[in-house]
Amino acid sequence: MKLAEALLLRADMQKKLASLRERIGQNAVVQEGEAPHEDPDKLLHQAFGVLSDLQQLVAKVNAANMASKLPDGRALAVAIGERDTLVRQHALISAAIDASKKEPDRYSVREIKWVATLDVAKLQRQLEDLAKQIRELNALIQQANWGIDLS
Repeated sequence: MKLAEALLLRADMQKKLASLRERIGQNAVVQEGEAPHEDPDKLLHQAFGVLSDLQQLVAKVNAANMASKLPDGRALAVAIGERDTLVRQHALISAAIDASKKEPDRYSVREIKWVATLDVAKLQRQLEDLAKQIRELNALIQQANWGIDLS
């Protein structure tokens, strides 16, 4: 199995766990005299099985990320960490830009005028640069994911 396939499988397992959690909650309590639609004990048992499988898969993915290198020599795990940091920086700058856009408040005949304290144009350029870096790094990571065999 390729690393990219394992990542798709991991996402499916996480969705299945979320579904099982919801179904357990829906069947954990019923009206007196009624039966649950599904046996919550069986659902719990199934969820624990999925968690066990997920833990094993995540361990393999993490090992592959640590052992594998990108064409530029960086470990895949390092590149993923860099991408996560870029994504967080992008979100932070985006939030700063959004916070700089404030509509005037009207409390009386006069308006209260708000003035941005940040250079929004400069931040927008940084945002675009970060988006480009994220796209390029994602492409390298995804390319590597399809070339790496999971052991």
